[in-house]
Amino acid sequence: MSERELPALRRERLRALPSVDEVLRGLDGRERLPRARVVEAIRAVLDESRRAVVAADSAEALRRLALDGAALRTRIEARLAEAVAWRLDRVINATGVILHTNLGRAPLAAEALRRLALVGRWYSNLELDVHTKERGSRYSHVDGLLCRLTGAEASLVVNNNAAAVLLALESLARGREVVVSRGELIEIGGAFRIPDILARSGARLVEVGTTNRTRLADYQAAIGAETALLLKVHPSNYRVVGFTEGVTTHELAELGRQRGIPVMEDLGSGSFLDLRPWGLPHEPTAPEVVAAGMDLVTFSGDKLLGGPQAGIVVGRRALVERLRKNPLNRALRIDKLTLAALEATLRVYEEPARALREIPTLRMLTEPEPAVRRRARRCLRGLPAAVRGALGARVVTERAQVGGGALPTVELPTAALALGSALHPAADLDARLRAGRPPVIGRIAADRVLLDCRTVADDEVPFLVAALRALV
Repeated sequence: MSERELPALRRERLRALPSVDEVLRGLDGRERLPRARVVEAIRAVLDESRRAVVAADSAEALRRLALDGAALRTRIEARLAEAVAWRLDRVINATGVILHTNLGRAPLAAEALRRLALVGRWYSNLELDVHTKERGSRYSHVDGLLCRLTGAEASLVVNNNAAAVLLALESLARGREVVVSRGELIEIGGAFRIPDILARSGARLVEVGTTNRTRLADYQAAIGAETALLLKVHPSNYRVVGFTEGVTTHELAELGRQRGIPVMEDLGSGSFLDLRPWGLPHEPTAPEVVAAGMDLVTFSGDKLLGGPQAGIVVGRRALVERLRKNPLNRALRIDKLTLAALEATLRVYEEPARALREIPTLRMLTEPEPAVRRRARRCLRGLPAAVRGALGARVVTERAQVGGGALPTVELPTAALALGSALHPAADLDARLRAGRPPVIGRIAADRVLLDCRTVADDEVPFLVAALRALV
C-alpha cells in the first residue's frame, strides 16, 4: 500500500468504530453497574482505540489493531471489572513486616471488629449521658480504661500521635521554649520532624547536648524564664549505639518537678506490656513512663498497642484538661468508629494473657518460630507436586521485622515459602500474585519471591494456597 492510501485506510478504521450508544445497546445492561460508570468505560476504550489508529504508522499496523465488536467488548468488560473492584480492600501480607504502614499497620482484634459493626450499624451514646439525658463527653468511653491501664490521672485521644504531639506543644508552650536533646530530634515516615512540628505549634526549640551524648546538666543549663516544657522523645524508629549517654525518664521528670516545669515524653509506638519474656528487647511501656513521673505521655494506638489509628495522651489531669480545652482539639478529635475499636482493644488489655492471644500484633510478635514454620508447611502441602515443582516452592528460614517505626533493630526468626524457577521467574510471580484477588504481597530476595508466614494468619492459608495454585 502506498503512503497516499494509508490516510484512507485510517479514516476507514476510524469510521468503523461504533458509537457509545451502539456499544451500550450491545452490552444489554448485563454488567449491573451504574450507567455513568459503563459509559465512562466505553468512552475510555473507544478513545484508546482512536489514538491507536491515529498512531499506527503502516497499513500492517492498522490491520493488526483488534477493533471488532468482540475485542472492544472484552476490553470494556475488563475496564468494568476494575471499576467494580473496591479501591480500599484487603491484601494478604506475606512481607514479614508486622506493622506495615503501607498495608494499614495493625490488624484489629476480633472484639474490636464486633464493636465496630455494632456502633457503626446503629445509633450510639457517643456524646450523650443516657442516665441524665444530657450531653456527655466522647472521651469518657475510654478515659477510665486508659487511666486504669497506665496509672495516669487523665487521658485524651486524638486522631494520631503526630496530632497528639502538636496539640500538647501548642497547648503548653506556644510562644515559649521547649528543651529537647539533639539526639531526639527525630523524623518519622511522611517527613514528620520534631523541629517542624515544634515550629508549627508556635513553640521555640532549644536544643541541648549532642547527637550521641546528652547529660542532665545540659537540660539544667538550658532552663530559663521562657522555658515552658521539657520534652523527651523516645527513638522508637532508630537506635544510636556506641559512645552514647542519655538522660533517663526518671531523671528528667525529677528535674521538671524541682524547677516547676512540665515534662512530656513522646513514646511514639507505645505499649502496655513488657515483651522481654518473649525474647524482644525492652521497650518502655506507657505504665512505666507514667510511674517514672512524666507529666504527659503520648503514643500511637495502631503500632505496638495493636488498635486503631489514634494518638493517645495520658498524664496529669490539669495538663490534659488544657489540651482538651484547646480549640485545636476539635479539629483533631476521633470519631465513633475509632472510639469503638479503641475501647474494645483496651478492654482486651485488662487481661494480659487474653491480649497476647487475641490482639493480632502481639500474637505475631510473640508466636514461636516452630508455629510459623508449621503454617508455611501447611501452605506447601496444599500445593500439588506438579505446582511445587513448577514454582520451585520450598520452605526456608528467614528474618521478619516489626515495622511501623517500632523496635527498629529487632529481627524475628520466621519461615517463608520461597518461589522462583526458570519457567516462573521471581519478578513475574510477584506481579501475578499482586494482581490476584485478594492480592498477595511478598518480597523479592536473591531472585526468589519470599512469602513470610509470620504475617499470614491461619485462616489466610487457604487463600494463599489458592493464589499459588492459580500461578501454574
